[in-house]
Amino acid sequence: MSEATERRFRHTEQRLMRSEATGAPSNGYHLYPTHPVPEGSISVGHRRIAELLQGQTVATFDGYVGVLWDEFRARLDAELAAMGIQAEWHDASDWLRGTDEIDQLVEPFLGGDDPLFGTRFSGTLANFFAELPGEPTVNAGAACLAIAYGCGAALAEWSGPLFYLDLPKNELQFRSRAGVVRNLGATSAAPPKPQYKRFYFVDWPALNRHKRDLAPRLTWLVDEQDPDAPAVIAAETFRDALREQATSVFRVRPWFEPGPWGGQWLRELAPELPGEPPNYAWSFELIVPENGLVICDGASRLEFSFDWLMHAHHREVLGRCADRFGFEFPIRFDYLDTMDGGNLSVQCHPRPDYIRKQFGELFTQDECYYLMDCRPGAKVFLGFQPDIDPDAFRKELEHSRETGAEVDVERHVRPHPAEKHGLYLIPSGTVHCSGADCVVLEISATPYIFTFKMYDWLRLDLEGKPRPLNIERAYANLDFGRRGQRADTELISQHAEIDRGDGWRIVHLPTHAEHFYDVHRVEFSEAVEVGADGSPHVLMLVEGEAVEVEAGGRSVRYAYGETFVVPAAAGSYRLVNVGDGEARVIKAFVKHGA
Repeated sequence: MSEATERRFRHTEQRLMRSEATGAPSNGYHLYPTHPVPEGSISVGHRRIAELLQGQTVATFDGYVGVLWDEFRARLDAELAAMGIQAEWHDASDWLRGTDEIDQLVEPFLGGDDPLFGTRFSGTLANFFAELPGEPTVNAGAACLAIAYGCGAALAEWSGPLFYLDLPKNELQFRSRAGVVRNLGATSAAPPKPQYKRFYFVDWPALNRHKRDLAPRLTWLVDEQDPDAPAVIAAETFRDALREQATSVFRVRPWFEPGPWGGQWLRELAPELPGEPPNYAWSFELIVPENGLVICDGASRLEFSFDWLMHAHHREVLGRCADRFGFEFPIRFDYLDTMDGGNLSVQCHPRPDYIRKQFGELFTQDECYYLMDCRPGAKVFLGFQPDIDPDAFRKELEHSRETGAEVDVERHVRPHPAEKHGLYLIPSGTVHCSGADCVVLEISATPYIFTFKMYDWLRLDLEGKPRPLNIERAYANLDFGRRGQRADTELISQHAEIDRGDGWRIVHLPTHAEHFYDVHRVEFSEAVEVGADGSPHVLMLVEGEAVEVEAGGRSVRYAYGETFVVPAAAGSYRLVNVGDGEARVIKAFVKHGA
């Protein structure tokens, strides 16, 4: 595929993941971590999909929003015709309710004129559809194969094989920015930001519930991110891979984004990243509402969304936490890179009751900053100054929003020296931001978009537009009691050794009482056995070259800075240091009784 062709349906500098397998870097951070499946399990191309339809009279192709359905149909139809198969195509979008009805259906969940936030859709994908057609009677003299296709096509419950076309959410957003995709039931493409809001609050919840219902019926799974070369795998082989991942160790595929405050450290961590973006602000290390998992048969790769794993095996993955979190994975890891960049916005996150009532989330965005690196003089802004005057601070924020005047942030918000390997605690309602010249590993509860910015240092976004501020929402959530000495003692974790053995020790980095997760650092020279506690463990090598992880009968190597997960069902596991010097691994897990 040429670069010009790629740009037609993707607006990004990030590389498209090709189905052809490539070797991992000899050492260092890997952009495309994979889980092995049997050789020859993955096929590539429309011709192969056409061959799978031989002898069928009816078939269904369902899939995710953002799939390029017209292009897929045209290419598959050409392959079928070349094989002497005449296809009769039935577009699921023809079965949708009218535009006005769909607008009325989704309007209560879109937050009115709020540019960022809505409420989780409580309905199902079936609510978008009018009467569904019965299965057609195939007349061999007119057509050999009837195909239902499009988002929700499987709702018609036709017989024959069921294919599901999956699309990674980063690729969905790149297509959104290129203006080539529409929201469910929409007749035209919305601008990327309101389209993303509709994706997050309406389309994704409806489609994820539908996907969960389809999982037992699935015959074939297709990765459609490369429209020239879709990859396909049999559902039974796919299910086997899910069972293995749910009981051993896995790493999701990370993805990266530039930002107005972004830095240069991530380029050093992952030198395979494209050099064109001006910076990299974020790495989505484990933000699983948007990450995918990649499987590889030695020759070809296929990516699928993390939802499939949770829908099939949430109890194995979550263990004792499954009843509380259901199909939601509770912990996220991501990088915030301000090295040679700027300060993050001054912000806070919603309290638990607020996020439930306002946005329909099950739990809130409680965070921690673990400092991977920092320069001398770097700061973390956390909590308020002892003499904070909430009204005066608000007036200064609002005056800045109206006039563009600078805010004297340190007059109101408490700066702390940034310390490498320090853990800074950010329970909901806490004012905070990382300063410039820091590399933050953000350890957090999974919700990730609910940031109420109060001040953004008068910056514009990468498109030259002001970033939305949410002073009113912030003031509905801020805890002004977290100030002065209380902020110093309550919001900066005090490390303590809690266990030791020959060549290893465990350091506890206590989180806040309001956090449902806790953090340990495992430090070892050669190897250490890590005990099971019924929770999934989210881990990262934060010091050292690489580790081998032996879990659930598998042994996998992970490099410095790579995030990996040991599900609860894997039980105890072993970390082996394969580099020089001491290895340090951060481990986050759900607290007992949380």
